[in-house]
Amino acid sequence: MNDTRSQAEEIRAAFARHQVRYLFLGRSGAILLGYPETTEDCDLFLEKSPQNGAAAVAALGELGFSLRADQEAEIRQCSFFIPLHDGPFAIDVNFDPQGIESFEQAWERHVEVEGIFVCHPDDLVASKMAANRTKDREELPRLQAFRDSWLKSRR
Repeated sequence: MNDTRSQAEEIRAAFARHQVRYLFLGRSGAILLGYPETTEDCDLFLEKSPQNGAAAVAALGELGFSLRADQEAEIRQCSFFIPLHDGPFAIDVNFDPQGIESFEQAWERHVEVEGIFVCHPDDLVASKMAANRTKDREELPRLQAFRDSWLKSRR
């Protein structure tokens, strides 16, 4: 949790300086909302636009990521999924996550945690369901229970 939180704070600061539109997604997003698990990387959902891709490249460079030319091009072109593991921590950049219709719709529902933008728990669950990987199917009941508890605590 502390690593995810500190990494999220670093990302928030650099992305704010470069005006990157983003949402935390996946397990890292859930952890920021209080999910009692750990993760190896930060999952980010970025708005799909040329200026946001260019801003993300600049922000990631500032964070210390050594982007190869192909990675930089994929981010600028808003490719579907770009794993980045040559930096101070691991980030998976996603411009079109499964189970979420659009960045704008996710943004309308997002949750802000101390200035960090996170996908709504319903979107976190929808994304895991749509991905349908073995590890996601195994985690889904715990994530759904967390979402239900989180929603109930906000009523």
